[in-house]
Amino acid sequence: MKYHEMEERDIEKGLDTNYNEGLSSNRIQTIRKKVGYNELAEVEKQSLLLLFFSQFKDFMVLVLLAATLISGLLGEYIDSIAIMAIVLINGILGFYQERKAEKSLQALKQLSAPQVLVMRDGKWIKIPSRDVVPGDILKFQSGDRIGADVRLIDAVNLEIEESALTGESVPVSKNTEPIKAAHVNLGDMHNMAFMGTMVTRGHGLGVVTSIGMNTAMGKIADLLQSAETMETPLQRRLEQLGKILISAALLLTLLVVSIGILQGHDMYTMFLAGVSLAVAAIPEGLPAIVTVALSLGVQRMIRKKAIVRKLPAVETLGCASVICSDKTGTLTQNKMTVTHLWSGGKTVTVSGTGYNPEGCFYIGERRIYPLEDVPFKQLLSYGLLCNHANLVTKEEEYSIEGDPTEGAMLVASLKAGLQKDSLLKSYTIEKEIPFDSKRKMMSVIVKDEYGKRFLITKGAPDVIFNLSESIFWNGKLQYMSEKLSHQVNQAITQLAAGALRTIAVAYKPLDSHAAFKKEFELENNLTFLGLQGMIDPPRPEVKEAVKECREAGIKTVMITGDHLLTAKAIAHQLGIIKGNEKVLEGSELSRMEVKELEEVVEDVAVFARVSPEHKLKIVKALQNKGHVVAMTGDGVNDAPAIKAADIGIAMGITGTDVAKEASSLVLLDDNFNTIKAAIGEGRNIYENIRKFIRYLLASNVGEILVMLFAMILALPLPLVPIQILWVNLVTDGLPAMALGLDKPEENVMKQRPRHPREGVFARGLGWKVVSRGFLIGMVTLIAFIFAYNQHQDNLPYAQTVAFATLVMAQLIHVFDCRSERSVLARNPFGNQYLVWAVISSIILMIMVIYLPMLQPIFHTVSISMKDWLLIIGLSSLPTFLLAGSFFAGKSK
Repeated sequence: MKYHEMEERDIEKGLDTNYNEGLSSNRIQTIRKKVGYNELAEVEKQSLLLLFFSQFKDFMVLVLLAATLISGLLGEYIDSIAIMAIVLINGILGFYQERKAEKSLQALKQLSAPQVLVMRDGKWIKIPSRDVVPGDILKFQSGDRIGADVRLIDAVNLEIEESALTGESVPVSKNTEPIKAAHVNLGDMHNMAFMGTMVTRGHGLGVVTSIGMNTAMGKIADLLQSAETMETPLQRRLEQLGKILISAALLLTLLVVSIGILQGHDMYTMFLAGVSLAVAAIPEGLPAIVTVALSLGVQRMIRKKAIVRKLPAVETLGCASVICSDKTGTLTQNKMTVTHLWSGGKTVTVSGTGYNPEGCFYIGERRIYPLEDVPFKQLLSYGLLCNHANLVTKEEEYSIEGDPTEGAMLVASLKAGLQKDSLLKSYTIEKEIPFDSKRKMMSVIVKDEYGKRFLITKGAPDVIFNLSESIFWNGKLQYMSEKLSHQVNQAITQLAAGALRTIAVAYKPLDSHAAFKKEFELENNLTFLGLQGMIDPPRPEVKEAVKECREAGIKTVMITGDHLLTAKAIAHQLGIIKGNEKVLEGSELSRMEVKELEEVVEDVAVFARVSPEHKLKIVKALQNKGHVVAMTGDGVNDAPAIKAADIGIAMGITGTDVAKEASSLVLLDDNFNTIKAAIGEGRNIYENIRKFIRYLLASNVGEILVMLFAMILALPLPLVPIQILWVNLVTDGLPAMALGLDKPEENVMKQRPRHPREGVFARGLGWKVVSRGFLIGMVTLIAFIFAYNQHQDNLPYAQTVAFATLVMAQLIHVFDCRSERSVLARNPFGNQYLVWAVISSIILMIMVIYLPMLQPIFHTVSISMKDWLLIIGLSSLPTFLLAGSFFAGKSK
């Protein structure tokens, strides 16, 4: 039922309740049997055991487990243990991440009020919010959290902070009047209060209309449960890579074994060699190295004020093409700030943002001092006297206790050098007439040090203006003529057009008996002092971040529950709106299906007055158009879209627990600029993953081809299985991990985002793997043939030379992998981790070749210095050939 449209008596009758007595105990039991308890339901959870085993369903993991079994049966225990350890570590990490990610509903539950004040059997009692039922009468006041969705039946100066649900940047003023309008958004339901929102001012009564999953928060919980968790681009690419490698490995194994048997080698030896090659072709270190690369990226992100909750998230952000950003607290500071003053026909701009009480006042380019200008001094002084906000300092951070609008006026006064304590030595506040949503203003009666008494009023400009009969103009009091009225209205309109929330201040001298008069007799015949215009200002660094994202091919879209005019003004200031880009309101979104939205979604830069369902619709439409979508937010209302997006980003300071638990990335500083840093980090991590895939696969192709070519030429095996496995596990592993630490190239944020369906071997990587692998295999085979011809009676010697050539060719090739162009395109010593990894691998290789205790295990023998000249010369050849082709390409 649309309770916001109904009269109070109709609601009382429809819910079968009594506003004066509440529900009876018997009636409550009947209702509870029908509707249950006021709590958020949860979907049935998967058991921990099944959750753990589900981590091993990946295709590549299953094949690696099969390879482990075969290696173990053939006695290759070193390889079996290594693969098993990698698979287990990845499984445990995945299990841990998934367990953490599903805490969203628990966080939602914590937002519900633990206790509420309810009318039962004619008495006010406190009960757990879980026990509330539809028809209950709730009482609440400033500081209380609303325990269920209620229709207001009494509201005295009532304001409720609903930003977590609606995105509205300021508390919403509430009343009890029915709303007769189609397509009313949550943020416009001024006669409703919603579960989990906070009362910031006044008090009220409400009748419970919805509980549990039927509340606005419950619907968000349902969206959160049903929102699909997207598979990341990295996961898709690694799955694709695994299938390609396994198919190639099985084909090559069959080919090598078949050729060997046909040439007279015994079946067992060939099967052992074939399985060794198959295991070598699958880079079992790849999942571990990817995990390590992502983990190291996570550590770097922590230093940049971002916490990554899901490892693939950094890489996913790197290929984001759209950032859907919440406005309040993300693009803006969530700190209302007075930016303009108007009095007597003069407009003053105020510098400084947020609650820091430092700033200057200017008329045009000329700096002024408000305390030397009587109208502006009065405007600020009277705004400070008619004010309950307090400025709090904690660890050099400023915050406001009280209403954000009053906080903004307080800070503006402090910037001018005014202090409330000092003012109260000159003025005594005798009476307050509280703010009322019907009157739209607040007043205080003060007595100055000379015994004169004044009424000071602040409130909505149109209301104050209509109650004013005079105005302070050109330093003197003048009656509000038609000409002056026009100028005041023009000032109000201009400030509103700049998306400023405007508060008017007026005063009135009182006689000695004025304090005993009623409000409507006091708040009239006012003298209009001026206007204070304020806005939740953009973060100063966001404009540049939005620009850099645009240069990187990433579109920033503002999605907010705030008003259209405010959202549009902020978007223009930040450069989010460019050219013919559109602004779309929630009411228009409500009438559109996802398919209709898809047709226009790429042309829209701002979505205003939106609901949680709208946010999900926007994310889905963008994804259907092929975009990788990052969704930022801080409120409960953002959580379903955060979860459904390719990557969800929550605010760490202002963000609710619900948003954080649903997200993949949490910004510790709530700074949009940090997202830009994360994008750069994500792009670099993916490029580093491509680097070590290139290195690992080219190395493995070289290993397979040297064996295959030797079989075709009817030569003995150039490498024994244990040597292949040693190269695969040791020589490949350390340098590949070091590549994961490579710094980004200079143009990383000047390129367009990768296409989400881009394959691992895109941009020529497949050809580089095959061509470099072919060269590595050929030089290894040449070294083996040369050594074998020199030492025909000593096959282990020739195999040791081939082993050393293979290792050195791979270690030189790793420097070539640092750039898509050539080994000479970047400083080879720019990555110190890589230099030390190569040195470590060389030392390990020398130990395997020369230590007597290791020689029998790895079937190696000591080789002469003359052969080392051959090894180094041949292993360097692929890189020299590639460097030559690089120079040839540049000369063209």
